[in-house]
Amino acid sequence: MEETARSKSPSGRVPPQDVVAEKSLLGAIMLSDTVLPEILTILKPKDFYEESHQIIFQAMSNLYNQSRPVDLLTITSELKASKELKKIGGAPYLTELTNFVPTASHAKAYAEIIEKASVRRKLIKAGTEIANKAYEDDADVNNLVGAAEKQLFEVSDKIVKSDYTPMDELLADAFDRIEKLRENKGTLRGLKTGFKDLDKMTAGLQKGDLIIVGARPGMGKTTFAQNIAYNVASINKKGVLFFSMEMGKNEIVDRMISDVSGVDNWKMRTGNLSDDEFSRIGDALGEMDEIPIYIDDTSSMNVMELRNKARRAMHDHDIGIVVVDYLQLIQGSDRYAGNRVQEVTEISRGLKILARELEIPVIALAQLSRNVTGRDDNHPRLSDLRESGSIEQDADLVILMHSEDYYHKSDDNYEENHITELLIAKHRHGAVGKIELYFHPELLRFMSLDKTRE
Repeated sequence: MEETARSKSPSGRVPPQDVVAEKSLLGAIMLSDTVLPEILTILKPKDFYEESHQIIFQAMSNLYNQSRPVDLLTITSELKASKELKKIGGAPYLTELTNFVPTASHAKAYAEIIEKASVRRKLIKAGTEIANKAYEDDADVNNLVGAAEKQLFEVSDKIVKSDYTPMDELLADAFDRIEKLRENKGTLRGLKTGFKDLDKMTAGLQKGDLIIVGARPGMGKTTFAQNIAYNVASINKKGVLFFSMEMGKNEIVDRMISDVSGVDNWKMRTGNLSDDEFSRIGDALGEMDEIPIYIDDTSSMNVMELRNKARRAMHDHDIGIVVVDYLQLIQGSDRYAGNRVQEVTEISRGLKILARELEIPVIALAQLSRNVTGRDDNHPRLSDLRESGSIEQDADLVILMHSEDYYHKSDDNYEENHITELLIAKHRHGAVGKIELYFHPELLRFMSLDKTRE
């Protein structure tokens, strides 16, 4: 059994521990429970040295699993209900923990300190038991070795994960997957985007994929992302988590209302609406009320904060896709301050890890460099992605947006056709190519082209 608080090893020495780190972590979680999802992937209650801290962390875990907030009030209530409040020192001790740290920003570092101390204690415990059994003359040597290996493997599992999968299991899964596709010919493997040609070329948005949508400012990439977000939520009935660091949530909602209702966005913004248009907006609101889209318009966050928010949203809702508008507005960590290339590398890698971890597509919008406008051929290329090396490497699918209208706005004799090209510049799972969409500027809506007109 794990050591209880303040117990000593047989040698008389206090086992490895860091009670200050434990108090700091618990206080940080009570200050901001958004850090808890990541901490739960690192620690279990028994990893804490102090028994009172084990009890408090277990209460936090219970609250999180019930999708309840984790703060001073809820933890006090949870411990009262389990009759363990006095055991941990009462409500005053919980208050002391909240005052122990000023912010929750270093929670992961505290957790890693606690984890290392826990592993050391387990090694000491396993080593002591192995040594004691080895002194027994009647013990079978083969059994001793086997038991020792088992105990050490149990400790190593904490820090060395066995992530390999036997080929036979993979083959069985592959056969089931291929058989289902054969039985449902034409069915997309991924999420439908609402754009038939795009779905046909990509087989839908795939789990674990990082999808980059690149364009110059004003090309419509935000509108395109909002259209996809609404389509994914309404068609696939999957939750969409939309991070908007440039546009406020009210503006995003207004643009979606215009799209769904078919009412001119400018009329809606100015209130210059007919009775019929106002009625259509009411109908649209009724339809949209059931659409699972969750918008976070925090203007400044780093990739770790974004990942923590996504994990929490995944826990609370059936999130099927994350959209980030846009990649270059995410902050890098202090580690790479001043080195933007390294910051972007960290950000793009973090988004790819998020897609793999949550097993959902992650769409990140990205700015293209000004090089596009200085060439004879203004079609964008992969190299036009700002700080493109890491973004291009981490992306599974890169869509570059191009519209000739954008480059001829000031030409008197030019007639706009509202056609936007989606250039599939990288596709890890399939072919590259071009798709054309029609852009309706008044409704802020992209639409598949009607092939019967060709």
